[in-house]
Amino acid sequence: MSSLRNHRVIIASLFLPTTPVLGESSPPTPDIYAREVGATATQNLGGRPPAFRHASSRSIGSTPAPLKSIVDDLKSRAITPISTPPSELNPFSKFASLAPSPAGKGSISPPSIQSIDASLAKFQPDPVRAVRLQRRSSSKPPRYPSLTRSYSYSTAPSEPYHLAPNIHCNGGLKNAVDSVKDRLTSKLWVGTLGSSSDAYSTELKASVDRRMKELHSSVPVWIPDAELESCYDEFCHQVLWPCLHYAVPDAPKTKLFFESAAFKQYTAVNKRFAEAIESVWTEGDVVWINDYHLMLLPLLLRQSTRVPALARAPIGFFMHVAFPSSEIFRCLSVREHLLRGMLGADLVGFQTASYARHFRQTVSRILAVEALPKGIQVEYGIPGGAREGRGRFVDVGVFPMGIDVGALRERRRSPDVSYWVQLLRQRYAGMMIVVGRDKLDEIQGVRHKLEAFELFLKKWPEYHGKVILLQVALQTTESNELAAGGVSDVVARINSAFSTLTYQPVVFLHTQEVTFSQYLALLTVADAFLVTSLREGMALRTHEFVECQDGRHRPLILSEFTGSYSYSGFRSCIAVNPYDTHGTAKAIHQALTMSDEEALSRWEDLHNHVVRQTAQTFVTSFLTRCLRANTEHTTQTDLNSVPVLNTTLLLPRYKHSPRRLLLLDFEGTLWRPDMSRAGLLAPFVPPEGAVELLNKFAANKRNEVWLLSGLPIKSLEQVAAKAPGVGIVAENGCFAKIPVQNGKGGVWISMVANLNLTWKGLCVEILNYFTERTPGSFVEEREASVVWRFWTGPTDDCSDRQWARRQAAEAQNHIFDSLGERYGLRIIPGSNSFLVLPNNISRSTAVGAILHPGGPAHSPRSSSIPDLDVPVHGGGGETGFVFAVGGDEKLLRRLNELDNAETVSTGGKGTDAKWKLDAGDVGDVMWVFANCP
Repeated sequence: MSSLRNHRVIIASLFLPTTPVLGESSPPTPDIYAREVGATATQNLGGRPPAFRHASSRSIGSTPAPLKSIVDDLKSRAITPISTPPSELNPFSKFASLAPSPAGKGSISPPSIQSIDASLAKFQPDPVRAVRLQRRSSSKPPRYPSLTRSYSYSTAPSEPYHLAPNIHCNGGLKNAVDSVKDRLTSKLWVGTLGSSSDAYSTELKASVDRRMKELHSSVPVWIPDAELESCYDEFCHQVLWPCLHYAVPDAPKTKLFFESAAFKQYTAVNKRFAEAIESVWTEGDVVWINDYHLMLLPLLLRQSTRVPALARAPIGFFMHVAFPSSEIFRCLSVREHLLRGMLGADLVGFQTASYARHFRQTVSRILAVEALPKGIQVEYGIPGGAREGRGRFVDVGVFPMGIDVGALRERRRSPDVSYWVQLLRQRYAGMMIVVGRDKLDEIQGVRHKLEAFELFLKKWPEYHGKVILLQVALQTTESNELAAGGVSDVVARINSAFSTLTYQPVVFLHTQEVTFSQYLALLTVADAFLVTSLREGMALRTHEFVECQDGRHRPLILSEFTGSYSYSGFRSCIAVNPYDTHGTAKAIHQALTMSDEEALSRWEDLHNHVVRQTAQTFVTSFLTRCLRANTEHTTQTDLNSVPVLNTTLLLPRYKHSPRRLLLLDFEGTLWRPDMSRAGLLAPFVPPEGAVELLNKFAANKRNEVWLLSGLPIKSLEQVAAKAPGVGIVAENGCFAKIPVQNGKGGVWISMVANLNLTWKGLCVEILNYFTERTPGSFVEEREASVVWRFWTGPTDDCSDRQWARRQAAEAQNHIFDSLGERYGLRIIPGSNSFLVLPNNISRSTAVGAILHPGGPAHSPRSSSIPDLDVPVHGGGGETGFVFAVGGDEKLLRRLNELDNAETVSTGGKGTDAKWKLDAGDVGDVMWVFANCP
């Protein structure tokens, strides 16, 4: 994280954390939702902000509406006329009388709580909320209400306003960023206000711009209402959101999904974000782009003509929601535009490994580019950018989001939370509470949860009057509620069937009617927490529940389709398939009857994950990886700026060095193999010219010569027989042979002796499957590695080669996903083949073992050469001369840390080496050095 102190982070998200509100500052309302929960209201939606709602709007031009407490809500409203008992029999209706009297002896009720009823009594209940869940007979309204219809405003430039939390912002992201504010010292938010702004005067916009930047480090992006409405309400929520969550609509509702004209507005919004970032970006800034609203933004910044330096800026993109399989994503007509937009970033992050794998496979199948386990090889470069014509590598990583555990613990200790915990325990003494908190749309599976709870009450009637389901619903639009699949009907059916004069099985509340303190109290007293999402990114509300259960340790019931469940730490929950109503009902019974010992054991596993994968870890790991990826992508100097090896300058140093270490690549440097199928399958014959050159070098007693190769031992044994004084590294570092000196040496040493190599059989089996489907391909099984030659034909980019490359990408992903983590493997891709070998094995590690005094392949001659693991700066002439020639960039970069090393690249591409040399000229140049005394 220390490296981030030197960088400002520009955080691009559709909605800013803060927004202007018309009028003077609101009077203080104890623990109001807008202050405490507004910023976190969407953290459990994977970053999806709730749709705009007139009733809850608190932006400029709207009339501030009071937010009711849970007490007032449960005193004054019923869920449905059919199912809800009279208000005086509502389970929470007597809360105030159950609490100790504020004036009574020993009362500890905080003043803020004492004044809740009084502060809200002057406001009339919101009639819109009172009938929210009732069935409506009117025609169905638009799915997402218009911004221009939802907001009224005043154009008076002198109209006073204040800045308040934005209830539409990505709360999980804001909380995560705030959790590292002491270390992330410089940041700048870029986003929209989340309210209508067409009528804002120029003076008002300038005032908002100035105050937002000065007070909240935020830069508003001004977008016309109609444009933002079409982008957000139509394309984002009716096209992207269903696609990303496996909810592709069925006919006849498919026209909008497949032929949405709103993509023009989506593109326009992304371009406005790009312009806003261009206006504030300075050298050294890191750009962090968030979520599916801005999938085009990374490439737009790379293509910037206004600020060309953005082509090399650190840019990270994080997808907070799920990412579907390629079979779903390919249904989008604009799929290529979206994928290429994301690939403009240095790093693309996801919540789970499954989402990252889906992205890699989707890019491979749709764009026909090489998708590797660690990222995407983008061959076409950045069109219009600084690297046009050159390939790029885009890192793809997994960064699970978490919560700020420390802040939540502090909040739980507040008197407000203790007060509500006391009330809940008094009211529900002897009863069990199942708590849920979800958004009312199809994806969250609220209907599935209610039906499972209904079945639970039917199968286990002994729990009638002893268990309640308290469901908190996140705010949404009326059309979303109607589309949620008859939630109101199920609530009415359950309450009408099982309610008594003193018992109501389902209590349904809305988030804006529950303060954060009350929410934490519910999590604290809950006997189980139930999540039945049909598809979800990271369910952070489950993390909050686990932390709030410190001391009670009650179980978590979690859908298998949430991102949280994919992590081993959360496998100690009670997993359910939300489509299996009987299974979910059984899980509820299991949770309520679980022994304390088992519940404690499960909770400890869950809690270990929660405290380990925190919000701080999420932010620091993502930004650090983004900087590292950008460094790896940009530090390689353009080949045109690397000088050709100058023998006039190097020969004097070479001549006068008492000890010289020569590290020479074999394939592609000293020897150009025949890469045709016939040449690859023919028996290996050592090239005479290369062998003669090696012997010439080895004949000089001041030289220690090492040949670095990827060939197997059986091939290199022929070279060793003809050049015994040369050390050899085989199979890219898996084996090394010390040069023969005074009749000693010449023995092969295994660098993988302690590794499990049983993966080779499984790997070959997988590759044989792909070989059958890829004409001309074949497998090479070696001692400790496996090579798949997927293309042996002409080098032109014909259709057959494109097919072979796609098959190679599929094979690599399959091997990495099924064997990589289990056996610790890595894959080295090539233009026509790829190599599978154990992790931490490379030519670089082999050279380190050669030079290290305690290394397994240490040679006495190398005693005067400094250890590569301890970089030397300013070493004297007695330390020797290291001369490396080849195309292994990792080794060349590592050797550059030595002051006495000269590195020469023969790869013909961007390099970190000090010199370059055409592979065809290597022999002539090397003979110049070999002929020196």
